[in-house]
Amino acid sequence: MNSAPVPVLKDLVLLGGGHTHVAVLRRFGMRPMPGVRLTVVARDVHTPYSGMLPGLVAGHYGFDDVHIDLGPLCQFARARLVHAAAIGLDLEAREIRCVDRPPIRFDLLSINIGATPSLTEVPGAAEAVVPVKPISNFVDRWDQLRARIAARPGAVRVGVVGAGAGGVELALAVNHALGDQFEALGRARTSADVHLFEAGDTILPTHNRGMRDRLRRHLDRHGLRLHLGQAVTAVEPGQVTLADGSRVELDEILWVTRAGAAPWLGRSGLAVDDAGSVEVDASLQSVSHPGIFAAGDVAVVVDHPREKAGVFAVRQGPPLTANLRRALLGQPLEPFHPQRRFLTLVSTGDRYAVGSRGLLAFEGRWAWRWKDWIDRRFMSRYRDLPEMPTGPRPEIDAGLASPELLAEISTAAMRCGGCGSKVGATPLERVLERLQPIRRDDVIVGLDAPDDAAIVRVPPGKVQVRTVDAFRAIVDDPYVFGQITANHCLGDIFAMGAEAQSALAVATVPFGIDHKVEDTLVDLLAGAVAVLNEAGASLVGGHTSEGAELSLGLSLTGLVDEGRALRKAGLRPGHRLILTKPIGTGTLFAAHMRLKAKGRWIDGAIRSMLQSSRDAADLLVDHGAVACTDVTGFGLLGHLVEMTRASGVDVELRLDAVPALDGALETSGAGWLSSLHPHNVRLRRAVEDVDTVGSHPGYRLLFDPQTAGGLLAGVPEEQTAGCLEALRAAGYHAAAEIGIVSARSDGAPVRVIGSAG
Repeated sequence: MNSAPVPVLKDLVLLGGGHTHVAVLRRFGMRPMPGVRLTVVARDVHTPYSGMLPGLVAGHYGFDDVHIDLGPLCQFARARLVHAAAIGLDLEAREIRCVDRPPIRFDLLSINIGATPSLTEVPGAAEAVVPVKPISNFVDRWDQLRARIAARPGAVRVGVVGAGAGGVELALAVNHALGDQFEALGRARTSADVHLFEAGDTILPTHNRGMRDRLRRHLDRHGLRLHLGQAVTAVEPGQVTLADGSRVELDEILWVTRAGAAPWLGRSGLAVDDAGSVEVDASLQSVSHPGIFAAGDVAVVVDHPREKAGVFAVRQGPPLTANLRRALLGQPLEPFHPQRRFLTLVSTGDRYAVGSRGLLAFEGRWAWRWKDWIDRRFMSRYRDLPEMPTGPRPEIDAGLASPELLAEISTAAMRCGGCGSKVGATPLERVLERLQPIRRDDVIVGLDAPDDAAIVRVPPGKVQVRTVDAFRAIVDDPYVFGQITANHCLGDIFAMGAEAQSALAVATVPFGIDHKVEDTLVDLLAGAVAVLNEAGASLVGGHTSEGAELSLGLSLTGLVDEGRALRKAGLRPGHRLILTKPIGTGTLFAAHMRLKAKGRWIDGAIRSMLQSSRDAADLLVDHGAVACTDVTGFGLLGHLVEMTRASGVDVELRLDAVPALDGALETSGAGWLSSLHPHNVRLRRAVEDVDTVGSHPGYRLLFDPQTAGGLLAGVPEEQTAGCLEALRAAGYHAAAEIGIVSARSDGAPVRVIGSAG
């Protein structure tokens, strides 16, 4: 978690992770602003670089070559990364509305979400085509498209609609990639029949004639079929209809026409142009709403209109950063003057490129190597981040703070300890009004009628199951952290076969002015309440305070029929060990703190931590489990040893069968380990013949502490297959049988088997 060294006074939110915003993030990482909390709201954790997309399609680059990883970049910038899709803006309340989470408030907002395809203008297009924008969606769909093509016999007809620079380059890349694919399948390269459609009478209408002529020759040389002056007027599955009424049969249709902005931007009240793009002035600020900025394809600079090109989005990074700083400090904004001429390099699919600048046109393999060098150098700026101090940064940089901001920081920083550190009554009341914990008949006094303490009834025939856990934030989004904490704490309840009844929360939020503390607390508790409500547990009270960093703890009460609780004891020889979730959260987040984990690895770990174990517990009980525990801080081996000791048995653990989160083997193998890992390693004495398995790539993960980990249970052999099938059908896709229980011997209780190959 990126804790603030000074109280939070202002929220700068970057909506979208486009080319301009990644530049802003890097610059804020190099020069942070005291008192400013930076938040990135992005639908995707990997930002594709449009300049390298054709190279990816052609097969010259891999996924990581062409994507900027927002995870390490946000960590470097000490920015909160909120992985969510925006669906609206409330400009009066200064809030971003997102899918499945509370609104995100801002003092200053910058929008760089890219373009949205305009498919409604052509009947049938929305249902039958593959749009290239958003690029992140196209990358996945291109892989699916190639799989479909490989399964078809004979020639494959692919249409690309739109013959601007992007369309021409993509068509050539598709032609090259499919030629390679067919050749690898033992089919003729000419099995790829690529068509390029353009409503105008020329390709690349905004570029010079020399470049157009050169690219036209390459289209002819590679056998692409060009349809000029033929607008696509309708689309049906398997064909397009052209302006002259003719039809062209196609197996796949790619859409590279002019894209607009998300419709909700205009509906919010922002001034937009005919395509829905946000109208901004030369300072990149909205012409209608001060304090709202926009850049890249989603914006149009009314004073300096330019075509939609990645070069302009990249060049807007420095001036946008400077004006965001000025706006935060209350200083006058400065205009940005984009260049009139710019370099364009269009690859032809086969490591060859055609380029232009102004009236000059050129081509050659050297031009492709030049383009490749430029693109890789650009990407390296966001992949090879400079080393930064790991401790707190200087609290005040006199060059970045105005006297007014310094005064606010000084006032907000004067906080008392003891009871004086509690969150104030008024903001706390507002927070409670915005939460909606479920009501239960057995909760007599709870948050609906707050008192000094909650009163909860224990129904007849039930016994209470009680647990408590707490930790510092491991993710930057307080809402997601609240969800993870609730799932983690509920794991103890579910592992004992109990139903959750009630919860008390103990929350610490970073220092800040009242409404900043309130916003953070709402997000934190709303995340926890969402998970508690789903589990049937009522939040009945708790305690809140201010501190240096965000943390949350929950004290939970559950109910179970007397004598029916699952225990760690109960394993019997012949039982099969089932693990419901993959392991590796400890090493992944240790690597994340050091900018060494890929964003998709962390995203996968978060998805795993957000998965409740409630259904898994029910399914384990249904299939005869009588011994169970949740895998958390002591790691898989530590909790397994607890079960062997309580049950008086030995186990044989198959290391190759233990599921691991994506990236966990890489990070643990590189030595990025949790601070708790060395303590857990002390349990290696419980493993028989450690030397024979210590070199196995999964060995280190046995000691990896888990947050919101899965359940580990013993299930009768005859029930194992059915249990695993049911678990996987319920969404626990990584559930696996990882070992077998045997009678107690005189040796170490755990025998690990697995090869290092």
